[in-house]
Amino acid sequence: MLIRAFFLGIVLYLSAGSAAVGAVYHVSATGDDGYDGLSPEQPWRTVQRVNDAALQPGDAVLFHRGDTWREQLRPCSGSEAGVVTYGAYGEGSLPVLLGSLEQNRPGDWTETAPNLWTSTEPVSVGECLLPNPEFTSEEAPWSLHCEGGARTSAVRDTEDYDSAPASWRLACAEAGTQDSHIQMYIAGIPLNGGNCYRLSFRVKSSAPFSLPPPRLMKAGPPWSSYDAMPVPPSLPVNAEWETVTMYYKASQSADDGRITFFLGQAMPAGAVLHLDDIRLFQCAPGNLFARDVGNIIFNDEALCGVKVWNREDLKEQGRFWYDEERHTVTLWSEKNPALYYTDIECAIREHIIDQSNRSFVTYENLALRYGAAHGIGGGNTHHITVRDCELSYIGGGDQSGGDKTVRFGNGIEFWGAAHDCLVERCRLWEIYDAALTNQSSGPDTPHYNIVYRFNVIWNCEYSFEYWNRPEKSVTRDIYFDHNTCVDAGFGWGHGQRPDPSGRHLCFYNSPAAISAFHLRNNIFCEAKGNAFYAPGWSKEQVDRLVMDYNAWYQSEGAMIAVAGEQYPMDGFEEYRRAWNKESHSLVAAPAFVDASQRNYRPAAGSASIDAGTDLGYRHDFDGNPVPKGDAPDIGAFEFIMPE
Repeated sequence: MLIRAFFLGIVLYLSAGSAAVGAVYHVSATGDDGYDGLSPEQPWRTVQRVNDAALQPGDAVLFHRGDTWREQLRPCSGSEAGVVTYGAYGEGSLPVLLGSLEQNRPGDWTETAPNLWTSTEPVSVGECLLPNPEFTSEEAPWSLHCEGGARTSAVRDTEDYDSAPASWRLACAEAGTQDSHIQMYIAGIPLNGGNCYRLSFRVKSSAPFSLPPPRLMKAGPPWSSYDAMPVPPSLPVNAEWETVTMYYKASQSADDGRITFFLGQAMPAGAVLHLDDIRLFQCAPGNLFARDVGNIIFNDEALCGVKVWNREDLKEQGRFWYDEERHTVTLWSEKNPALYYTDIECAIREHIIDQSNRSFVTYENLALRYGAAHGIGGGNTHHITVRDCELSYIGGGDQSGGDKTVRFGNGIEFWGAAHDCLVERCRLWEIYDAALTNQSSGPDTPHYNIVYRFNVIWNCEYSFEYWNRPEKSVTRDIYFDHNTCVDAGFGWGHGQRPDPSGRHLCFYNSPAAISAFHLRNNIFCEAKGNAFYAPGWSKEQVDRLVMDYNAWYQSEGAMIAVAGEQYPMDGFEEYRRAWNKESHSLVAAPAFVDASQRNYRPAAGSASIDAGTDLGYRHDFDGNPVPKGDAPDIGAFEFIMPE
């Protein structure tokens, strides 16, 4: 009874912000961003329009079922007065948010070497967005700002240029001690959120130095970035004219964009820098890989590509390599990939939903697919609810850029400080790392009141991953209950990992103080590695895990690996006695209705029927009453007698 009362208290707290009723906006692939969005007859068209909206507590954004978008969702926070909801309307399949670019046209690929096909670079459209790119008049559009003792002059140079009649000349008399001490900039650039832009220019310097890449930013306070792409490395310049090409992806729509060269620390005293033919164009949509390509999904999920870290390793069909400098992907193929494959989805290293620093948000009835970072990710969140969603083929991107071994990508991640979050009735499969996770490396990070219940997980490297550091951090009141977890490590990414694992419960070293960490009424069926993995945990830490009424099955290997000890499935009784855990749990092959069709409901005679304990939950994954029989069933589903 105490457990039930406490859980109901959590649910009431999580739902406390849902009372306010606000505006309901609609989004459809056939809509128009010029509409008000307030009815199904006047829907918005793009996710960018949703991101640009100043949503208020209690508002809802509903995506039309059956439609698909290839844009990142960046939600607005609600408040205690009301959550902001992102959901679905209409009939049919769940609305889909894709984190990928489709490359299905033969023109999307160019053969750059025998059997090596490279994605085409973006095509510029429209007029140049910068005035006077060749400095044909005396009124140069660029401004110069110096501070902190730095001294630099800027003039139009009609004697030394790359293209007639002039270039732009900067002479540094005194360098700065910070990049911002010398700034050359142009402002007033209109931007369309989500669109890509190409900046190109010619450059040389009398003294060699590394030129920081010019930044796309807001023209006034707080001088924030308008660029959603990673910052590229500095560019070496010397006495010979060189062409520089850069790409930006506008993070939002704005009319006060600014391109800024930050030169304070980079440009040495006495150096003379020349710039010429400076042009900025908007790019045609669809062919810029703004970030690392972490996975390629072929032929409607029939198979996945294999990522390699060097172009020289492209030697077999389906191997691919991402060029960080040119933002292109190269694929080994016997012929043009668009003719060899029926469908090509290139997953980009970007969260499909980036909820960084957001709170009081609900996502429901959405499908998230083909992103190479996290499905739902971002640090420092609270009062987040994810329900009735599907997440698949997530992860595989280069975690840090330039690190040639570490790939990442979780289905739903609560990173950093996280509390009062709920994930329920979701299906997650083919995730490179963890389907579900709360984790942090501090400092002093609290994790509390996080509930994962009645979810169905299969073919993920980890079903649930947890760690929290350092020692001053605190983890309490975590509930992983009534989940069905199958085939850990059987997914697309396992064979490509430098660290193949395959674990249902993956608990890395976690020195944070732990209390009330519950794992109950779950099914853990088959794992390439371990069903429960916590090798670095002490007995005191393991004692703080409340684990019982679970169903375990793993036909081979060490099912349990904890604190330096390993136990195969037939050693479960030894594990139970040694650790004083799982007194009501069972070890048995689960009898599913049809595992080949991913129907993990219990079949008649399943040992999980009526084998759980009452935790106060009243509806299962399908909305059926809990319990249906004498006691709750183990797993995400209650057994329903076939008619």
